[in-house]
Amino acid sequence: MSPAPIPRPAIRVDAVSKRYGRTLALDAVSFDVDEKELFALLGPNGAGKTTLMHILCTLLRPDSGAAQICGRDVVKQSRAARRRLGLVFQEPSLDDRLTVRENLELHGLVFGVPRKLRRQRIHEMLALVELTDWTDKPVQMLSSGMKRRLEIARALIHDAEILLLDEPTVGLDAQSRDRIWSYIRRLGIERRITVLVTTHYIEEVEGCDRACIVDHGKVLALGTPEALKQEYGQQILRIAPRSEEDRREILSRFADRLVSEAHDAILLASDDAFAETVFADYGGRVRSLAVERPSLATVFLSLTGREIRDQAAGARERTFAFGKRGGEHTR
Repeated sequence: MSPAPIPRPAIRVDAVSKRYGRTLALDAVSFDVDEKELFALLGPNGAGKTTLMHILCTLLRPDSGAAQICGRDVVKQSRAARRRLGLVFQEPSLDDRLTVRENLELHGLVFGVPRKLRRQRIHEMLALVELTDWTDKPVQMLSSGMKRRLEIARALIHDAEILLLDEPTVGLDAQSRDRIWSYIRRLGIERRITVLVTTHYIEEVEGCDRACIVDHGKVLALGTPEALKQEYGQQILRIAPRSEEDRREILSRFADRLVSEAHDAILLASDDAFAETVFADYGGRVRSLAVERPSLATVFLSLTGREIRDQAAGARERTFAFGKRGGEHTR
């Protein structure tokens, strides 16, 4: 009896590098995403997440290395790779002048979805993202959160096997972000598709099957959220001193425990006994003192020595050059 075939990953990234002038955006990045997995790329602005997403959806060529979508090389078999993808870019891409239905119809026509099946998919996907009542409304009437939901629906009209979402909740309020993630998780369960999502919101990664932490174009850690917390997480004592003199004294006394300095706070590696000692000795000399248990936030902090913050994009990240193969967002 012949052995069962080894399952092929839905996405394979093998030593992919990409440079913009002197900036190395991706530095030999490697990972696999399994079929039907909800996989997150977590990192701050400038980490290389969008560059990698544009390589996977065939808008950019890597300088070296290779990537595959369902076994199709994104450079050598780009058309076959694209047909298996549903895409939600970070930048808005809907036509505000068309109605909700017309945006979906246009996408289905581009991908050659037969008319009867196209109508069925439009009905199903609008129901999934709770936009049925808006079917014949112009897209310009939708809120930012509703437009994001429509982009997710559009990405799946052609029955994609893999859904790529680049920062799908950036700029949305907390309630809209929660709703978007509820749809993403439902897609994985109900439609059994593979989902790769990028984010810099740490709390969004908790419900993913696995997370890959990236910064400055490098993979820093990869695993389930719980495994990452067990291996890299640490308890942090966050102290806000009352004065600069208090800050200098605390830093001098506990230099061996210093993890990072963040704005007006000092972050120290801690355990419960240490936190009690600091409170007893410095309770009257700090504005606040808080214990942070091991989390994905402390994982990132322990790996990089800094916190992920929602920063404005720099000049390089705002650049959007159009080449012969499409947009190239240099982030």
